[in-house]
Amino acid sequence: MSYAGPIIDAHHHLWDLTLNRHRWLDAGDPTLSALGDLNYLRHTYLPANFRADVGPHHVIGSVHIEAVWDRARNAIEETEWLDSLDKSSDIAARYIAYAPLASADAPALLAAQAAHPRVVGVRETIRWHPDPAKRWADAGLVDRPDFRAGVAGLAHHNLVLELLMNPYQAGEVARLADDFPNQTILINHCCTPNDRDAAGIARWHDGLALLAAQPNVAIKVSNFGAYSSDRSLPILRQTVMGCIDAFGTARAMFGTDYPVARRNMGYGAMVDAFASIIAEFSPDEQRALFHDNAARYYRF
Repeated sequence: MSYAGPIIDAHHHLWDLTLNRHRWLDAGDPTLSALGDLNYLRHTYLPANFRADVGPHHVIGSVHIEAVWDRARNAIEETEWLDSLDKSSDIAARYIAYAPLASADAPALLAAQAAHPRVVGVRETIRWHPDPAKRWADAGLVDRPDFRAGVAGLAHHNLVLELLMNPYQAGEVARLADDFPNQTILINHCCTPNDRDAAGIARWHDGLALLAAQPNVAIKVSNFGAYSSDRSLPILRQTVMGCIDAFGTARAMFGTDYPVARRNMGYGAMVDAFASIIAEFSPDEQRALFHDNAARYYRF
């Protein structure tokens, strides 16, 4: 029987382009050029738009992930803007905010973010790749003393650390998790298995194993349709089950990355595919993957 219980979408974004705070969506802006043509995203996306995409699916809450608010401005602006939005249906009921952990201002920024009760963590992009076209960050950020000092400040505010990474950073992140055993670390987007040759897939599986060996690391099975042009269920299953096989049903959770993921799959198609793939698990395990794990990690 297909899953019919409650869903928490553990990963999505919102923006209002009339605010001019998401410059990466401006035509010609090179900030996230690695994402390709972004014309399909160049419209305001608010809770009502998200609800329209969700449709009849039983999404009872969601987690907003920082959406690259203009980095030249104080990141607390995005949190304040989120607080102003309609919360009647628990869309963006929790936030993963932004604070540059390597900055000397990190302690003050973390305190400011944590002062907002819906903020439950911060996200950093550490995605380095030997191919410049796939590179979003400098190499070695996780091992830097200033970055680690910022990570040390998260525990004071009970904030999780989310990481946008790929398998090349698995060793660094495993060391970080080992050195900060009380810090919860959540890996975005299946750990980005976008190298699809045999070596790349092997590197991804090895990276997942390294990360999963650390009990304080969990993974979001979000935008799982992004890594192959073949979105048949057997191919999607390889990505989804790669994550779940490594982390188990207690440390993996469903997320969509909407509206970014619209390029790859419709919202309902993502829910239905995930439900089909995990149908082999017990009802409690299915609920954990779709709802309970996110509820626990994000303090719903």
